[in-house]
Amino acid sequence: MPATHVIEAVTESQLLRLGEALAFIARRGDLFALSGELGAGKTTLARAVIRALSGDKDEEIPSPTFTLVQTYATPRMQVAHFDLYRLGAAAELEELGLDLALKNGIALIEWPERVGDLLPGDRLEIRIDDDGSSGATRRLTLTGHGDWAARLDRFMAMRNLIGGGGGANGSGNGGDCELRYLQGDASVRRYGRLLRHGTPDAILMDWPRQPDGPPIRNGLPYSRLAHLAEDVRPFVAVADALAAAGLTVPRIRARDLDNGFLLLDDLGDRVFGREIVDGTNQATLWQAATDALVALSRAPAPQTLPVAGGGEHRVSAYDVGAMAIEAELITDWYWPALRGDQLPADDRMTFSALWSDIFTDLAKMPAAWVLRDYHSPNLLWLPEREGIARVGVIDFQDAMRGPAAYDLVSLLQDARVDVAPELEAELFERYCAGVAANPGFDRDAFAFAYAALGAQRNTKIVGIFARLAKRDGKPQYLHHIPRLWRYLDRDLAHPRLAPLKRWYDAHFPADARAIPAAIPVV
Repeated sequence: MPATHVIEAVTESQLLRLGEALAFIARRGDLFALSGELGAGKTTLARAVIRALSGDKDEEIPSPTFTLVQTYATPRMQVAHFDLYRLGAAAELEELGLDLALKNGIALIEWPERVGDLLPGDRLEIRIDDDGSSGATRRLTLTGHGDWAARLDRFMAMRNLIGGGGGANGSGNGGDCELRYLQGDASVRRYGRLLRHGTPDAILMDWPRQPDGPPIRNGLPYSRLAHLAEDVRPFVAVADALAAAGLTVPRIRARDLDNGFLLLDDLGDRVFGREIVDGTNQATLWQAATDALVALSRAPAPQTLPVAGGGEHRVSAYDVGAMAIEAELITDWYWPALRGDQLPADDRMTFSALWSDIFTDLAKMPAAWVLRDYHSPNLLWLPEREGIARVGVIDFQDAMRGPAAYDLVSLLQDARVDVAPELEAELFERYCAGVAANPGFDRDAFAFAYAALGAQRNTKIVGIFARLAKRDGKPQYLHHIPRLWRYLDRDLAHPRLAPLKRWYDAHFPADARAIPAAIPVV
């Protein structure tokens, strides 16, 4: 059944904010049908959506009254803006290319009633009416059809969080903060920045619970085997634990756990990778991040954490199964991208057997925090603060309990930024000196774990980047492949990894360690 929501007393400013919110949640295939009398505000709303998607508040958006359709190429997707007021007959809609527009992006249609029942079943209808008040406000009636019925309910929950007193100081009618989409990385999560009077005010995290993928082993999907977080609850629980340990993480201002929305403090844009480009000394950044890991090593990693707002989160162990399924990404995705076929069964069995004993040894090590993605895209520089508080940490929802070396090697063998061997060695020693007094610390065992986990992590990421290119159409990540192989060479030089090194050298010789030619890079 359709879902309907009415928004009363909408000012023009709030209509623009609604357009930004629609742009934020828009995805390919979306159709927005805008109806109302002449001058009601349909074109104003359409322009707000297009400008939000383009990232240009001043972009000229002419009315398509005479052309009937106008298309725009935006960084996220193509937008087709239709005006059907002068359409001769409903059947002409097909000639205007609506199907192609929905395949390539989204469509905004003014005067949708001109085509009757020819519109797709999945659509969001927005009716704009003068509400008769002296304040020139409008009444908006939003009706979600098909898959938009559930999406509309969730959209309204998002607007309520933004503007319903959730910390961004907005009004109950969606607030007066601008919402700007933030380009993400490889994740399913979506982020937006809320600005008040042009000043950053908060970050909106949009993370609906993800459906399980296809089973790949023992009836379980990859996300379960690799212990990946599937909604916002782990983020909430781990954020509180890390803050208690002294790390700088975004404070959670407001939450809607059921719908998957969080309103977070905005820690800024000074991610480590960009800071290096802008001239900040890499050693200064990486030293501070190393010191933060030393501080984290003194905090216990519990098996369960409370979730503020309800329930608890079980912190998974980084077990043999998770390590193995991640390492196999290189055989599942990178090998086929290189060779055009699957790795022979005997070679796969040998690969798994060589890793098996290593993973068993790693899983026996003392359980510490493993944030899992402690690297340059998720570390923010806050130089106005003191000590380890200068390092802002994000994207930690997949945290587990496992060998402490994992996060250090994630930092010192950053997948997206070169870390010189000399700096890596210096900071490895800095970390070891910092944790030397910790109960049970064994430097030789830690050095083995560092090399083994580095080899496992870089193996995994090579596979992930091949998967992103081949399956998800994101070949830009392939540029990092040669760097990952250089790190792998460092890791596999550890004497205990010699048999594994021989396997890699035999199956991935020098010519296999460049950007795979089988996948085009854009």
